[in-house]
Amino acid sequence: MTPDLEQVRALLGAPHRAGTPPHWIEHAEVVLGPLPPSYRWWLAEYGSGAVGGASIATVSPPEYVEDSDAITAAWRRDDDRLCFHVEDDGAEHRFALDRRRADGECPIVRRDPFDGEEDPVAETFAGFLAVHDARARGLRDGPNPTIAHLWRATPGLLRPDGLLLYGPHEIAERNETFEVARYAPGWTLVGDDSGGRGLLMRHHGRDRRSVYVLDLGALGEDVADVGDLLTDDLIGWLAAV
Repeated sequence: MTPDLEQVRALLGAPHRAGTPPHWIEHAEVVLGPLPPSYRWWLAEYGSGAVGGASIATVSPPEYVEDSDAITAAWRRDDDRLCFHVEDDGAEHRFALDRRRADGECPIVRRDPFDGEEDPVAETFAGFLAVHDARARGLRDGPNPTIAHLWRATPGLLRPDGLLLYGPHEIAERNETFEVARYAPGWTLVGDDSGGRGLLMRHHGRDRRSVYVLDLGALGEDVADVGDLLTDDLIGWLAAV
């Protein structure tokens, strides 16, 4: 799934400083190869930032560095891996360049500092930001496996028809506003249609892929009975429409 960059901006907030100059990014790509699009966008828009107290790699001024230092500090390309974030314990987050998708995005893996094993983290750099934001907010990976899957690619999604799927930066507030836990226990408001109807999914039980559409003024425990079934496979539906 292609990241929704406007939702990434909503997650991060407005940039507080100028982004990286385009010719710096172009120089880095001459040295390192094409950078994943959502990371390239982040460099151009924000230029610097941190996750979990550790800085995300930025692009160095080409006129002051050797080619081997095209990105900052210890972040380097190692064959088919490009490290862009190092945690305090030495664990590295890396782009898996050998698994680049058709849209240019690369999955993110975490390399254990002790045994060198890699674990999947996210499908895109935008998803990496969403995953860490969700965990920082106490949301774990998401309210159910389907939304966790979505957030590994993009922190929410706004479709041209107005259908909005929430990212970790807004899902708790929306559920509190509409008192979903009180009126529809067992359900989570995961989005809306920009017209007064909510998108609801179960957060327990076997069926945690189906999405029901229901007027937000009519919330109750019988969502599956009175709501309209939008899809029984949210991720597959988003990929197909």
